[in-house]
Amino acid sequence: MFVGNDFCNLMIAMSKSKICSHLIAACVLAVLLSACSTTRKSSKTTNMPPPTVSKPVQEVKKDNGKKEEKAAPFNVPAFGREVKKDAYNIALFSPLYLDSVFSNTTEIPGRTLPRYVLPGLDFYEGVQLALDSLQIQGVKLNVVVYDSKARQNNPQTLFHNKALDSTDLIIAAVGTPELKELSDVAREKQINLVSATYPNDGGINSNPFLLITNSLLKTHCEAIQQYLQDAFATKNILILSHNTPLEKHLVADFKADYEKTTNPKKSRLREVIWSDATTDAELAQYLIADRPNLCVVTALDETSAKDIMRKLSVQMPTYPIQVFGMPTWDIMKFKEPEFKGMQIYYSSPYFNDKTDAYSRYITDYFKRVYKSRPSDMAFKGFELTWYFVKQLSDKGVYFNSNINDPSKKIFSDFNYQPVYLKEGEPTPDYFENKNIYIIQKGDSNDIKMNVKN
Repeated sequence: MFVGNDFCNLMIAMSKSKICSHLIAACVLAVLLSACSTTRKSSKTTNMPPPTVSKPVQEVKKDNGKKEEKAAPFNVPAFGREVKKDAYNIALFSPLYLDSVFSNTTEIPGRTLPRYVLPGLDFYEGVQLALDSLQIQGVKLNVVVYDSKARQNNPQTLFHNKALDSTDLIIAAVGTPELKELSDVAREKQINLVSATYPNDGGINSNPFLLITNSLLKTHCEAIQQYLQDAFATKNILILSHNTPLEKHLVADFKADYEKTTNPKKSRLREVIWSDATTDAELAQYLIADRPNLCVVTALDETSAKDIMRKLSVQMPTYPIQVFGMPTWDIMKFKEPEFKGMQIYYSSPYFNDKTDAYSRYITDYFKRVYKSRPSDMAFKGFELTWYFVKQLSDKGVYFNSNINDPSKKIFSDFNYQPVYLKEGEPTPDYFENKNIYIIQKGDSNDIKMNVKN
């Protein structure tokens, strides 16, 4: 493994391109290992030592000579085991694209990293900052970082090479097909796998060790529908959608949750199928002047979302309108003059107003080292690493029976719940974070509307 003070010092106060360059150098020197193990010495102003990186510690099971029969949580025998260690082994998977960026050299062409590299690199940086802080608190960890886009880090290859055999936790900022491949390994090896950023189950089932943090669209639809029913005494709820398979599926999710809603004052959902040919008069017939018109727009892309919002903006002088969009709207900007004064909301499993001490620490670090602001991926890397390493440290490898621990919260509330894809199944297919925030777009800062779901 490539470990030592020389490499640590290289990681101090470098541009992101420099860090990425030395990461690939580390991987080249560690070709026999199929992954680069990294440490980093923090800058002197933080006085934080690097996380410990050493050979994986073999699992030590507690056995006092007594065998007690306990009911396994969620009918998963592993969840009933108490496995605590002096140091825990963590595998981090993040898309660093080292093979693509450094195809023929360790120098970056043009001295600028491609934009597609930055999310994975920011996530990695957030993880490292969390590890620095946890190290200060005395938590002992052995961390191996895998570039999920590197050919030699294919999960099945790692599985056959026994590279993950001693792993206690996998944190992965990956999509398809890597998530499914990692899930297969996690299920086989009975390792908790935290899917940090991908808002989909990737077709996975029968894996109770999978923890999906970035909630599925179906969960967002349920949360929006329930919020609209509960937060408004009188309302006119419209679901505006294109006539496409995906948006029709989202409308079906809204309707299915409506049927399950027990609120005695619930208002019916009215479906509006719109297109570029929809006229102002056709749209106006669905609107009511004496109550809030809660318009849920199922468009996921910015162009389509703004097209229907322009049609709605024409109606604003006559009808009170509030627009509720999809989770993809979190990065959209609505600065056009026609949207001025329009109340716009979106749903998200994450919320961070960036006023707490941890956020200030991350922000100050990025300003000092990179002369830039951290992206949301950096905050997510920090938050999830802190949350789950704390779980490991306190409860051991199988913390699943009490996974929603508010004492470990950093920014967001998590509400991981078992998901059963088939009725009557004894064990969950996976766990999904069901906590969804309803957030209002603001001129400078977004505002959280609901406390918790």
